[in-house]
Amino acid sequence: MGRIVCFGEVMLRLGPEGYYRFHQVDRFVLNYTGAEANAAVALSQFGMETEVVTKLPDHAIAKAAVAELKKFGAGTRFIQFGGERMGVYFIEKGASQRASKVIYDRKNTAISAVRPGEFDWETIFEGASAFLFSGVTAALSDTMPDVLAEACEKAKEKGVKIFCDLNYRKNLWTPEKAQVAMKRLVKYVDVLVGNEEDSEKMLGVKAGASDVRKGELDTASYVDVAKQLQREYGFEAVGTTLRKSISASDNKWSGMLYTNGTAYLSKEYDIRIVDRVGGGDSFTSGLMYAMLNGYDSRKALEFAVAASCLKHSIELDFNLVSVEEIVALMEGDGSGRVQR
Repeated sequence: MGRIVCFGEVMLRLGPEGYYRFHQVDRFVLNYTGAEANAAVALSQFGMETEVVTKLPDHAIAKAAVAELKKFGAGTRFIQFGGERMGVYFIEKGASQRASKVIYDRKNTAISAVRPGEFDWETIFEGASAFLFSGVTAALSDTMPDVLAEACEKAKEKGVKIFCDLNYRKNLWTPEKAQVAMKRLVKYVDVLVGNEEDSEKMLGVKAGASDVRKGELDTASYVDVAKQLQREYGFEAVGTTLRKSISASDNKWSGMLYTNGTAYLSKEYDIRIVDRVGGGDSFTSGLMYAMLNGYDSRKALEFAVAASCLKHSIELDFNLVSVEEIVALMEGDGSGRVQR
């Protein structure tokens, strides 16, 4: 199987240790992250060959980020250096009824200045089997949708399967601007991933009776949304996470996959959250692994949901679990007993 190409921004994550609030601390925990980078690291843990494609400033912090990706097995040979700065996000983790808080500092980053023609997509996609991008990347600049369209056209030409995680971020763009970009880009996509907010804000398709703030989900409405999306854009499959938020600490977690006219619903997990950031990325990477390795639709969904369930138990953004751990959870071993 060919490598998996993941294109997007690599960032700094800075936040207080544990559950302290911003104004309580005088030091932050530093980590490196990014939606597509998170997926690449997870897929590397599963034994897949991956390549992170991005642009970073030519300085020591950016090179430390590249070293972190290499440490966890992600490929970095197509990363370019130049531009002004790295993106940063600050996170204050919530607990119980207090929500988490994220502050972005992503203006004028190196990747946001990229223009069409800067990446050699012909070489990047040589021998590749899959390509992943997200709506976060599309939101980085007015020219990024053009860069992504260029990449998608070359991927299509080379027979590379295209995955997209919609990943709407209200702090980066408006629904109106998002829809102009994403309705154009998803026409290239084979497998789409997105939750209830993503489909409404980015593609104008709403899940009718759900209210995530009340911990309520109307599963039938999500199936209807997936049908609408597949009818409009011809996706091979549409996947979504189904999160019932009881509080910042406790969620119910499941997923849905719609393909070939059938909606599959996964088992539901009760999760006590250690760190929820990267939960969606871990679902996407789990789904990619399973589909690319020929799992049937139900098993592919269960693998993706189990993978993302486990991510919620891991500090920071990377999903550092193995295929064996995911399969054990799929098969019912969620006891958390010590493995000796």
